[in-house]
Amino acid sequence: MSLQSFIVKTLLKLPPSWLVKISGGEPVVIGGRTLDPYFQFVAHGAKKQPPMSSLTAQEGRAASAAGLEMFQAPREPGVSAENFSINGSGGHQIPVRLYKPEDQDLGAPMMVFYHFGGGVIGDLETCDAFCTIIASTVKCPVLSVDYRLAPEHKFPAGLNDCKDAYEWALKNAEKHGAPSGQAAIGGDSMGGNFVAIISQDMQSEDKPLPSLQLMIYPAVDISEDTPSKTTYGETYPLSTDTMNWFMGHYIPDGTAKDHPRLSPAQTADLSGLPPAIVITAGFDPLVDEGAQYAKRLNADGVNTIYKCYDSLAHGFTAFTAVSPAADAACREIAGMIATAYSRL
Repeated sequence: MSLQSFIVKTLLKLPPSWLVKISGGEPVVIGGRTLDPYFQFVAHGAKKQPPMSSLTAQEGRAASAAGLEMFQAPREPGVSAENFSINGSGGHQIPVRLYKPEDQDLGAPMMVFYHFGGGVIGDLETCDAFCTIIASTVKCPVLSVDYRLAPEHKFPAGLNDCKDAYEWALKNAEKHGAPSGQAAIGGDSMGGNFVAIISQDMQSEDKPLPSLQLMIYPAVDISEDTPSKTTYGETYPLSTDTMNWFMGHYIPDGTAKDHPRLSPAQTADLSGLPPAIVITAGFDPLVDEGAQYAKRLNADGVNTIYKCYDSLAHGFTAFTAVSPAADAACREIAGMIATAYSRL
């Protein structure tokens, strides 16, 4: 453990009121919401770092990985993890990590999970702890996907990898103790974008639909500006500036941002899609579009659970070791999945 990491982790043991005092002196209140004091402490410290938009994609990945490693939560007990690769439709190998609980429920579908990162940063470590929370709580195998990243592999390369992983799960779930021909999909931020698109793709291609779609603070409409993109446009860790940096790397020149495979909320009719859990964070430019997508799913007859964690910020699934509220939220989300599975 580095000295910096030791100091930060020591300070995080202080009472919340102390964290606020050393992180600006007053609670951060935006749009009527009050930021979790642990996130306020981390965000205050992050102000000393250069903005993501000033970095290359490679530098951004390294900086993000280093920051998340500092706050890495341990895996849940009783969950094993195995790394291997699967064949992508383009002839390449897609690295994956399969988590399995000791007390696996043989009736629980495999969940395929896609990490956050704007399509530019992130890897299997980004969602490692959260995937074990899902596996432990839901008692299902979880397949985490290390999809290709931009700008080396622009849209739709990463999306295609995630779709390939879902179809692999349909064919191979039974080998790993899960029901044959079934799989759920989940993801946060860009991962949530992939979930929405893959669900729509499967429907339009008349292929097996996911058992469940889990979307956590999803980016579902790149083309539209919502009020929250202004209200929370300078929040940590996702700002409007950072989102623009992500999309500048991710989207090929000349591609329309309102294309449904970039902005799935642009699809007019959402009826017939799988049951959904949509989660948003209060301190997040994406909170409005996530809420609107959940509302539209419900209106179109899709059984949808929606919840906003008002005090938390974007990316909270990676901050369970930092914020007790983030840890509690992730465990509650895993419980929502378990409940949804019981109704399949």
